[in-house]
Amino acid sequence: MEGQEIYNYLKELFNFPRSITGEGTRETLKKIQKDHLAKLAIHEVPSGTKIEDWIIPNEWNIKEAYIKDSEGRDIINFKNSNLHLVGYSTPIDKKMTLDELNKHLYSLPDQPDAIPYVTSYYKETWGFCISENERKKLKKDTYHVYINSTLDKGSLTYGDLVIEGSEKKEIFISTYICHPSMANNELSGPGLAIYLAKWLSKRSNRYTYRFSFAPETIGSLTYISKNFDKLREVIAAFNLTCVGDSNFYSFMPSRKGDTITDRLARHCIQHQKQEYKEYSFLKDRGSDERQYCSPTVDLPMVSIMKSKYGEYPEYHTSLDDMSFISPEGLEDSLRVHKECIEILENNFHYVSEIKGEPFLSKRGNNYMIIGGIQNKESLSSQLILDIMACCDGSMDVIDIAESLDIYAFKILSIFKTLKEDGLIKQI
Repeated sequence: MEGQEIYNYLKELFNFPRSITGEGTRETLKKIQKDHLAKLAIHEVPSGTKIEDWIIPNEWNIKEAYIKDSEGRDIINFKNSNLHLVGYSTPIDKKMTLDELNKHLYSLPDQPDAIPYVTSYYKETWGFCISENERKKLKKDTYHVYINSTLDKGSLTYGDLVIEGSEKKEIFISTYICHPSMANNELSGPGLAIYLAKWLSKRSNRYTYRFSFAPETIGSLTYISKNFDKLREVIAAFNLTCVGDSNFYSFMPSRKGDTITDRLARHCIQHQKQEYKEYSFLKDRGSDERQYCSPTVDLPMVSIMKSKYGEYPEYHTSLDDMSFISPEGLEDSLRVHKECIEILENNFHYVSEIKGEPFLSKRGNNYMIIGGIQNKESLSSQLILDIMACCDGSMDVIDIAESLDIYAFKILSIFKTLKEDGLIKQI
């Protein structure tokens, strides 16, 4: 099962100290390139580079960080969890009182066992994150605070992969790769992207597929800035995030809400025979769709998620660990995205090649009709006739499937057979 393979691989990536820049992110991309996607191109964009309204920040790297009490015992140690350190913390080597320390500690009183995820990318400061239960154990004492980090000129790192199809029109698949030690909110997206790319690389595809592995927000803005003209070829787009748990589906539409990707995603999710919730782009957006769907970029990007970011208690905490996702959840998300792609690849308009209804029974077992008897064969034949009744050139496959209240993925083979037998033609 591919879901199990993805899960096992994500365990290997889990402890890399990723951020929007730095060696943790760079090494993650190199590992993906080495292990799975040899043709993944890795790009470096220097600190200080102007990216639209933003600037690439200095590169941050962390070697060691801890807090010790007066007896030299570890209170917090970065090596135990990447989340213990506020992202982009500046160096410090200082002794201080508990009152001084508390100004730089972050915890969640409502989730006393969780370590929160906190960053400070664009304001130089330092801090540590701790569970509320551990914070309550701290006593008045002198604490040694040590952070061995660097914040210097370097670069932002991102990866991309293009799988050529027979057409120049592109399907764009984006995922972010900048969060430390969070399974659903980050790693599930890159994991799914890797296996979708491997699957597509082994096929002959109609469309060209473009994959981006970039830090969230500043990385997606960088990708837009560096590839804007190429993105004009995109006809459908998916943002992969939060796809690893086993809860019901969540759907984030594009800004416009009525693109081909919106139609497709809604159709696919509605036919999963599972509960799902659709969110509002204007009210609920929060990932890279903010950049890719912005008016001046205007990509038809959607997200088919399980538990949506910001909507589950484990979000942005240490509780979003490998136990929160599952091989089954990853497998299910992979299947749905593959089915979406299969429908896109075959979403043509068709017209009938004959006048009236065809004489199906003369065409073999695939078209067998037994008069007056409603059996499996006759029902299948009725579906064929219903499909042909819709083939006037005005509707694509998704439209026809919607009209018949049937999942498009399940009837792709019927369109293929009808075309091969000369009953319909593609326009």
